[in-house]
Amino acid sequence: MENDRFDVHAELQALHASYPAGTPRPVIGITANFRDGNAAVAEAYYASVLEAGGTPLIIPPYAGREALIETLRHVDALLLTGGADIDPRYMGEEPDYSLLHTINPKRDEQEIILTRLAVNRSLPILGICRGIQTLAVALGGKVHQDLYAGIGGDLLAHDQEPVERHVATHEVKLLEGTLLFGIFAQADFSVNTFHHQSVSAVPQGFVVNAVAPDGVLEGMEAVDGRPIIGVQWHPESFIMNGDRSMMPLFEWLVGEAVLYRKAKEIHGRIITVDSHCDTPMLFGEGYRLGERSNVALVDLHKMEEGGLDVSTMVAYIPQGARDDVSHEKAREMAEALLCGIEDQVADNSEYVTLCSTPTELPLFKRQGKKVIMRGIENGYAIGKDISLVEKYRKQGVVYMTLCHNGDNEICDSARGNGEHGGQSAFGKEVVREMNRVGMLIDLSHAAESTFYDVLECSAQPVVCSHSSCKALCNHPRNLTDEQMAALAAKGGVVQLTMYSGFLREEGVATLDDFMLHLEHAIAIAGIDHVGIGTDFDGDGTVVGCADASQLRNVTKELLRRGYSESDIEKIWGGNWLRVMSLVQRTEYR
Repeated sequence: MENDRFDVHAELQALHASYPAGTPRPVIGITANFRDGNAAVAEAYYASVLEAGGTPLIIPPYAGREALIETLRHVDALLLTGGADIDPRYMGEEPDYSLLHTINPKRDEQEIILTRLAVNRSLPILGICRGIQTLAVALGGKVHQDLYAGIGGDLLAHDQEPVERHVATHEVKLLEGTLLFGIFAQADFSVNTFHHQSVSAVPQGFVVNAVAPDGVLEGMEAVDGRPIIGVQWHPESFIMNGDRSMMPLFEWLVGEAVLYRKAKEIHGRIITVDSHCDTPMLFGEGYRLGERSNVALVDLHKMEEGGLDVSTMVAYIPQGARDDVSHEKAREMAEALLCGIEDQVADNSEYVTLCSTPTELPLFKRQGKKVIMRGIENGYAIGKDISLVEKYRKQGVVYMTLCHNGDNEICDSARGNGEHGGQSAFGKEVVREMNRVGMLIDLSHAAESTFYDVLECSAQPVVCSHSSCKALCNHPRNLTDEQMAALAAKGGVVQLTMYSGFLREEGVATLDDFMLHLEHAIAIAGIDHVGIGTDFDGDGTVVGCADASQLRNVTKELLRRGYSESDIEKIWGGNWLRVMSLVQRTEYR
């Protein structure tokens, strides 16, 4: 300042004194209140975000759905702020106006939709006061219209007016083992309080993480891998008095936003491939690729939300009898499923395309189009007719899994009776024909004897499109360390799967379990020979990466563990596409 005047030139010189000008900071979207016909946000919210290292972006209340989606493309986390009561009708309850204070319909509808959209995109979210209530209502929980009427009994005064907002007035207990407890590393905690509504039932996938001495819920958080925390007090108020005691909460939000931004940027640059999903099994149940499904784990919306460029949908054929009639029925089923994939893509051709070679993928990425590749799961689909191999390849099939859960004419299965002792004589012909036509040979589900027979027989690298590590989960379908090393030595790739039963022998698998298998495979086979084949819609799903919308969570975990963008690109499709290109005798990149 000079002569009480702001020196713009000096400020700009200071800003541009070194290159790059300024350090990239994640953008934190902050919801605004609506009062007297204007959008408004208390200074404490954006001051706390700035202090934590984030860039605040105010989101005013408006009704435009497309604009909300576009806004979320440009933010890296969401801060839901305090304000008026939540309208009980969003919970299916009739309002009791004798209990309610001010309702703000301009905010309610927008913020509930905004919250759901943000959750679909796995954005980090912090809800404060009304914000925790918005989270609860948006995600299926419940809120007391008035906590004194709803809970009853002798409660604390949960509205400390007219005491100053930065003054703590009562204790809360942070519950051990929760994320919130870890953020503050303490159990007893002093907070301020300005509310009369409160969460009465947390949504599915959430737990309580803080309670007041009178039992009133003071906080909740997601336990299914989503970075979401809600608190009933006002942590933002403290920084306005120079008190940094609440900053760890905002630093957590900004830290998660940094990871989210990095993952989003990486997905924007690389081509991401899921090598195996069974979504075509749901085509007969009213599935539509262009609609966000409540049942299927893969659709165009989830692919966009999770940053997935290529989904490999397979025609899964369950193993049946091996007579001529049954083989014909298997062929007809494969044809119907492959045609179903074509029909789904044709119905959404503005946004998605079929592809059967890596060569065109960079162009489709630049055009903003999603890609569906096709595979066949179980060589039972060809029966004894080797001519079908070339037919399916010409139809666009990029790989065929030689068997499923049962021996077939080609080979023995990991869940079969070992009738061939590995690969059959016909199976050797099939492998040679797949080599000739440029179709990937997939050894997921194959018996160990089949695995080594095919590895020796094939003139090209082979793949496992959806497998896991036997050393970590002793399932007959999983690969031994020796198998993974041999696969890598032949130039192939193993795609790690998210099927819970292949990741752990008991209990429900989490993203951490998947990462253990992925990192074990990297240690054995090497970073150039691993990838991801989720098995979504074939019972593949883990807590923390439940469907295609949450696939960036894998990238975030890789970043947390120190993997480079080059490593991540290899894991997320580079290795798979390199092998496909070699087998097809094409060039990738």
